[in-house]
Amino acid sequence: MELFDVYSLFDITPVQARGCTVWDDKGQEYLDLYGGHAVISVGHSHPYYVASLKVQLNKIGFYSNSVRNPLQEELAHRIGAVSGYGDYTLFLDNSGAESNENAAKLASFHTGKDRIIAFRRSFHGRTSGAVALTDNPAIVSPFNAHHKVTFCQINDAAAVEAELARGDVAGVIVEGIQGCGGIHVPAQDFLRDLSRLCDRYGAVLILDEVQSGYGRTGRFFAHQWADVRPGIITMGKGIANGFPCGGILIAPQFQARKGMLGTTFGGNYLACAAALAVLDIIEQEDLMANALDVGDHIRKSLAGNPRIREVRGKGLMIGIEMTEAVDPLRRALLYNGHIFTGVAGQNMIRLLPPLCLTKAQADHFLRTFNKLLV
Repeated sequence: MELFDVYSLFDITPVQARGCTVWDDKGQEYLDLYGGHAVISVGHSHPYYVASLKVQLNKIGFYSNSVRNPLQEELAHRIGAVSGYGDYTLFLDNSGAESNENAAKLASFHTGKDRIIAFRRSFHGRTSGAVALTDNPAIVSPFNAHHKVTFCQINDAAAVEAELARGDVAGVIVEGIQGCGGIHVPAQDFLRDLSRLCDRYGAVLILDEVQSGYGRTGRFFAHQWADVRPGIITMGKGIANGFPCGGILIAPQFQARKGMLGTTFGGNYLACAAALAVLDIIEQEDLMANALDVGDHIRKSLAGNPRIREVRGKGLMIGIEMTEAVDPLRRALLYNGHIFTGVAGQNMIRLLPPLCLTKAQADHFLRTFNKLLV
């Protein structure tokens, strides 16, 4: 049997990693500025993280959600404390896509309505409902295309209000920062308008913080720069540093009932142990402050290059929009400079490194990047 061939692969085989460094099977060292799609939040193979998983695995690795799991309760308390959402409740699942599915479902349950507003250039996942909320027809099958979803332009509050006024909108879902769509940061006033409009028209504001959350922007969630409090916040990627985990934070006005949401693997012992270790490391190593500081350093250092059209983002979620297609540059960074990066579209290099990236490592990237542009 062979693998179903859906991934475009680089001919590199990582076999070991530590912090922001990856080694391949030939012994070549790479600087990781992509973190496996923003998943590696506290660094590869952090010793505290590894030890926490080993300790838990030697106790119990899994049982279903038919019994009490105190680690889930501890994780809920810890996320509430570090995020400032202690009055919300937590539902744990397995990924960002599943989190967005559950958020849309819960918004519909709560309001009794069946339409969701999403935004152009959005990406919310690849499962049935999440991909319907994603503005990329190439990955939406006919089966997925029947969900009631309306796409508006980001920062166009008037268009959102016109749709909300029709009375059938359960929720409005927006990314804290659009990731796959090109590192577009919603205007703070726009997020405030969305919050106000959702309250006025009885819809739920859903903040997708799967990629932009967990300290990546210097706040625990990117939307906190705008000082809004959504009805539901979705999480994934960096929540457990590579162990499959996701979750949603749910505002106090939502009423739970038995069976409303469910999952086999979500919130298992190992996922909770991993997620708790991540929070410990973020706090102990002050990684949110580091993300903001090193990210600002990178963006300021890139200013003034004529081949760069714009640098967007916040903290260590950075998009470098070039005046030309970036595939040759990305390949040169990888194969000549030995630096992992990502892309968004045809013209953007995307940086999503672990939050422990140092200024020295950032400067190594900047020297390599500038050298390749000469």
